[in-house]
Amino acid sequence: MKYDVKNLQLAKLGKGRVEWAMRQMPVLNLIRKNFEKEKPLKGIRIGACLHVTTETAVLMHTLKAGGAELALCASNPLSTQDDVAAYLVKEAKVSTFAVKGEDRTRYYEHINAVLDIKPHITMDDGADLVGTIHGERRQLVRGMIGGTEETTTGVIRLRSLADQGKLLFPVIAVNDAMTKHFFDNRYGTGQSTIDGILRATNILYAGKSFVVVGYGQCGRGVATRARGMGANVIVCEVDPLRALEALMDGFRVMPIKQAAKIGDIFVTVTGDIKAIDESAIKLMKDGAILANSGHFDVEINKPALRKLCRKVREIRPLVQEFELKNGKRIYLLGEGRLVNLAAAEGHPSVVMDMSFANQALSARYLVKYAEKLERKVYNVPIELDEEIARLKLKSMNIKIDTLTPEQKKYLCSWEMGT
Repeated sequence: MKYDVKNLQLAKLGKGRVEWAMRQMPVLNLIRKNFEKEKPLKGIRIGACLHVTTETAVLMHTLKAGGAELALCASNPLSTQDDVAAYLVKEAKVSTFAVKGEDRTRYYEHINAVLDIKPHITMDDGADLVGTIHGERRQLVRGMIGGTEETTTGVIRLRSLADQGKLLFPVIAVNDAMTKHFFDNRYGTGQSTIDGILRATNILYAGKSFVVVGYGQCGRGVATRARGMGANVIVCEVDPLRALEALMDGFRVMPIKQAAKIGDIFVTVTGDIKAIDESAIKLMKDGAILANSGHFDVEINKPALRKLCRKVREIRPLVQEFELKNGKRIYLLGEGRLVNLAAAEGHPSVVMDMSFANQALSARYLVKYAEKLERKVYNVPIELDEEIARLKLKSMNIKIDTLTPEQKKYLCSWEMGT
């Protein structure tokens, strides 16, 4: 078994934390029990590029229970929990390549180490495995079944590939499952982003002007949680429907250049580049705090920020102070990477339970229907989404009603009228 982790002696600490996460993930535990009996992934090699956290370790246990051979690397240089990486190698016997703070060179060495197992299935969070296969290791496509994608940014990249007719194997957009994006993006990102900013800065939210750039599911979650902490929330959007929704939800809506003048804290959640650009940075108040919860560190224009400053220092762990040439100071959290994972622990386990349940069942689906799938991006089948929702309700001891035959007939007919 090959690996590259910080320190195997951290495994004991990681073990306790993984066990704690496992207790909060009942859906994945139920799936794991089924996998142990059925072995739907027997003989299947899965290469995963995910955030190396306690929740990911529970997913690895589930896939391994299904019979899969695994290799895992980090999908973000600052999201790795080194004790969990050590645990995965030493206790779970999973080939793991992840060190918190790794540079770009080492990051891609780890990507390629995972691809060296010649995976039948890729499991991505940001599409870097798929991107590397399509760019430099196309020979691996032979023998591949398909892939899954965890996050919005990765799905955007994959749909672009598919639209150009260049996608070389089928991929399931796990991110777009209702049991993933609705709960993970809104509740998970909302809470963990607030948590990450608090851990990095220990600021008081109450009374602050809190600017959320982007009002998708993640933006909705961040805005709602910030308001709950007493902040005055402003939303910046480019989509008129989302901007209207933010307004109807009770938030102030304005262009970024207007918000830049009054904001105390800025969070980007757009999935696009330069959501906060040089022109906005120039307008910000002394002491403004910048954070990102989009997948890649491109939403805040870091090169422009560096160009505007005369001095940079780390004033607190994961807090960089940029002293601008005009004397103002701007604070960047977590190097502009995912603040909820760089400065905190990411989503609560109970939320990731549903996200990773989608990953496990999608892998099973790919194997089962390998011969029928085309080279395109698929949504998670509705029956899998509903299965996960039912399992989640069952784990919470919640029962719901069912339609009677008469009600089902009515919903499928046109004859009865008014």
